Amino acid sequence: MLFKSTTVEGIRKGRITLAFRHWPKARVKAGGEIRTSLGVIGIVGVDSVAMTAISETDARKAGYATRAALLADIRRFGNGQVYRIQLCFAGNDPRASLREKLPAKDDKTEISRRLARLDKASPNGPWTKTVLALIADHPAIRAADLAAQLGWETAYFKIRVRKLKELGLTESLEVGYRLSPRGAAYVNAAPRA
Repeated sequence: MLFKSTTVEGIRKGRITLAFRHWPKARVKAGGEIRTSLGVIGIVGVDSVAMTAISETDARKAGYATRAALLADIRRFGNGQVYRIQLCFAGNDPRASLREKLPAKDDKTEISRRLARLDKASPNGPWTKTVLALIADHPAIRAADLAAQLGWETAYFKIRVRKLKELGLTESLEVGYRLSPRGAAYVNAAPRA
């Protein structure tokens, strides 16, 4: 489930507490969380709703000026059942503090172990050190351009970078990526492949 940054900011400040999605089946469930660059969004509840039951108040709680604007977006995106998702701001992204934490010796060993596991699970062979080096050498470059340097599809490249982000090694920029302080410390301490 994706949100515009203005929507996430509204959720963060408590102005937006609902979202509506048109899906063949529910893609989120109550109690779940969605991580965004601005923080973690909690899923408080999910229920199917008829479009006729959506009120002006619902539209405002979803960040829309009018019910008509919300309904137009619902019709434009997706098909199937309409779901009303109750949201709350659940806190800052835990990866943000992890990115700032420089790895101690034990951390470096654990990072190396996890990177080796990612490499081993890849049907295309080892990739983690190559992607880290590429981002280190080319910060703030579009994902499509970085992917092209490896001969990969952009979506495939982004999935790989997300795995590195989970370890606190990279961070997204407005355009492209860079190594986090944690990632830079790890890469600078490890021999290049």
